[in-house]
Amino acid sequence: MTATVVMTSHERSAAQAYLRLLSTVRAALDSPSDRPPGLLALEGVIAETDDALARAGLAGNEAELFALVGSLHTGGASAQGRPRP
Repeated sequence: MTATVVMTSHERSAAQAYLRLLSTVRAALDSPSDRPPGLLALEGVIAETDDALARAGLAGNEAELFALVGSLHTGGASAQGRPRP
């Protein structure tokens, strides 16, 4: 039996912040080589993600974060078959 992940607003914000960070990093790495590196642009996105993870109690809990991020992409599918506490 599988259970649907139901996120709190802080957890959803943290998962979305992580996805924005991932997208920003990909864009910076995919930039044409004649453009200056976008490392300075990452500072704000990294800080936003760190803050969101801390608010959600997910700092240092990558397994839980990735389960939440995965559920965003699958429309709320189960996270390893376990309901959220």
